[in-house]
Amino acid sequence: MDAIHLKILASATILAALAGCVNPTPHLDSEFGLAVNAAKAQQTIDPDASKNADPVAGIEGQAAKDSIERYYDSFKAPPPTFTIINTGGGVGAGGGR
Repeated sequence: MDAIHLKILASATILAALAGCVNPTPHLDSEFGLAVNAAKAQQTIDPDASKNADPVAGIEGQAAKDSIERYYDSFKAPPPTFTIINTGGGVGAGGGR
């Protein structure tokens, strides 16, 4: 192998090694997580709700108690199931001539 081919091979090897050190997605990395943060901000009704001195204002005590009890009871027994009567007539139920 002559000297020119050796220099070209050495240069190509060095350039390939340096290419592995380059950050390929600087734009994507700088905006990582923005979509999640935007979605959370859009779903927050009151960002200052944690500063509210009376967080349960507007809900009656008995109504709140009943709703919590119904929530806990939903884990004790599964909801009732219903029998569905299939009358046919679905897709591909025909087939006649």
